[in-house]
Amino acid sequence: MNVTRRTALGLAASASLLAGSGNALAGSAISQEHRSMEHLYKAALAEGGRVIVYAGGDTPGQQDGTKKAFEQKFPGVTLDVIVDYSKFHEARIDNQIATKTLVPDIVQIQTLQNFPRWKKEGVLQPYKPIGWDNVYRAFKDGDGAYTGVFVDAFSNLVNSKLLPDQATWPREAKDYLRPEFKGKIVLTHPTDDDAVLFWFKQVIDKYGWDYVAELAKQEPIFVRGTQAPTDMVEGGQATVTFSTDGGLVPFPGTVSRFVLPKEDPFVAWPQQAAILKGAKHPEAAKLYLSWLLDKETQTNVWYMWSVRTDIAPPDGYKPIWEYKNGDPTAFGKFLADRGAVESFRSLIGLYLGEAKGEPSPGHLGLHPDKALPH
Repeated sequence: MNVTRRTALGLAASASLLAGSGNALAGSAISQEHRSMEHLYKAALAEGGRVIVYAGGDTPGQQDGTKKAFEQKFPGVTLDVIVDYSKFHEARIDNQIATKTLVPDIVQIQTLQNFPRWKKEGVLQPYKPIGWDNVYRAFKDGDGAYTGVFVDAFSNLVNSKLLPDQATWPREAKDYLRPEFKGKIVLTHPTDDDAVLFWFKQVIDKYGWDYVAELAKQEPIFVRGTQAPTDMVEGGQATVTFSTDGGLVPFPGTVSRFVLPKEDPFVAWPQQAAILKGAKHPEAAKLYLSWLLDKETQTNVWYMWSVRTDIAPPDGYKPIWEYKNGDPTAFGKFLADRGAVESFRSLIGLYLGEAKGEPSPGHLGLHPDKALPH
């Protein structure tokens, strides 16, 4: 995978948003983890030293950075992160629960609407990791059923070598209609990814369906997964995209630059994770979630916004709550109305066709317990 993105925690992508002010903190019956990280580490070793995560994402190796950082921090504990499109993982988990063949300890996916459903069905194990009290209220379930672990965002990514003049960088949606970008835009197909679909929903709400018709005339290069746009922009096979994330601070030695719009909407959400009831490695799962929320991990491993109230964004950026065009609760609300989502997905397909090609993570089957070879 390209070093410009997801070298640490990865995108997989999931968030379910609760109502409430971004600055208010929630609390309820169970308390935040009182044991130290060292205590959790010893408990994880004692139960076998392994934790399995089903993470939403796009390529088998997309979470290699996460695995490396975690295993270096906790020698003897193996982290197996299995990456697949979130829509496949959600079905896989439902099937495993129904057939009593559960594999993962942790679910960490983009299809946010599943977390409240799974909570209601009683298949999540409530847990408030170390640092939970410092997580924004809207980024976590008050009962600890699921917790946001970092904020991700999809917006403009530009190859600064091909576009050395920053004044020419596309920021707003209509910039992609400029003649010089014809055939040079790479996009994750919106029928294949809900976050990209939501980008279109917000833009169409503002500019109407004519925008999609005009964008189609630009002959964008459509791909599956959101890692490919990152790699193609960085490699120069495309010049720009709006269907991926990127480092708020540019990664050393790279030419890709992540650029937020000034006026038009972008997609932001807290990626969430939960422990599944019946997990075979509950102590290692608790260690993993507490490590994700640790200030060091949030500051030095993740490359966008933190979910914690006590960690400031990089210089030049505001806290995510201060972007009026990037409401981090909007995506979860969009996903909650499944009928509206599927209706909108069908409409987009009429304009842009359907996603084609093999799934970028590969074919994982019903019960994967390790990442595919890569």
